[in-house]
Amino acid sequence: MPYEANATNLAEEVGKQLPYLRRYARALTGSQESGDTYAAATLEALLTDASVYDSTLHPKLALFKVFHVIWHSSGAPSGESDTQLSAAAHAHLAKLTANSREALLMSVIEGFSSAEIAQITSLSKGEVGELLNAAYKEMEASVTGKVMIIEDEALIAMDLESMVSDMGHEVTGIARTRKAAVTLAGQKTPDLILADIHLADNSSGIDAVKDILSDLGDRPVIFITAYPERLLTGDRYEPAFMIAKPYTEEQVKVAVSQAMFFSSTETLKV
Repeated sequence: MPYEANATNLAEEVGKQLPYLRRYARALTGSQESGDTYAAATLEALLTDASVYDSTLHPKLALFKVFHVIWHSSGAPSGESDTQLSAAAHAHLAKLTANSREALLMSVIEGFSSAEIAQITSLSKGEVGELLNAAYKEMEASVTGKVMIIEDEALIAMDLESMVSDMGHEVTGIARTRKAAVTLAGQKTPDLILADIHLADNSSGIDAVKDILSDLGDRPVIFITAYPERLLTGDRYEPAFMIAKPYTEEQVKVAVSQAMFFSSTETLKV
């Protein structure tokens, strides 16, 4: 049965879905600033002409569909403003099948089905399936580098370490507290940081990342949290990449591969 949206509560419906659009836009562009710019452009389009919003769809689907039109009308660029993107990452991105990253992120990070992605992108389910297959193949050939894990729960830390290592990345170590994380980062510089929010001594993974980036400069960070929308307030520091708990192996691997595309270090290998 189609979802019938009421024009009077359109703002409320869009508002509820906006954190998820911002999460997706940031992951797609690799940048908080660029992702939020596209999310804002989507809202501006709705304010200018509400008819672009398909009220027969669920609000999240309708909002993502408007975003998708704007994204592709601008040439689907990658984010450039938050970090110094490496030449290797740009070269790798240029080789990806068109629409494959979008389909993969919508499927794994946002949980859309192939049928829903087809509605958002105006493609057939068969075409979406082909894009997802291409995305997984390309992900296997993604850039590799050094990954640091900030996680206080031993079993989760071991699980993440196993996943990251299986992808061909080198794990520099595991830190359980803010202080230990800063020390570890100083001992072996990571290309990517995978961080929990709440740490063993009640310190903050966000504060740990702030300290590390202050010392080492920009590099991609993936936060793992049960409440990703709470990190999408528009303030800094906010991550471009987030995984919601409980996570799946597929979500971790896709997020890590996507984040590596935008790494700013020179140690990455294609």
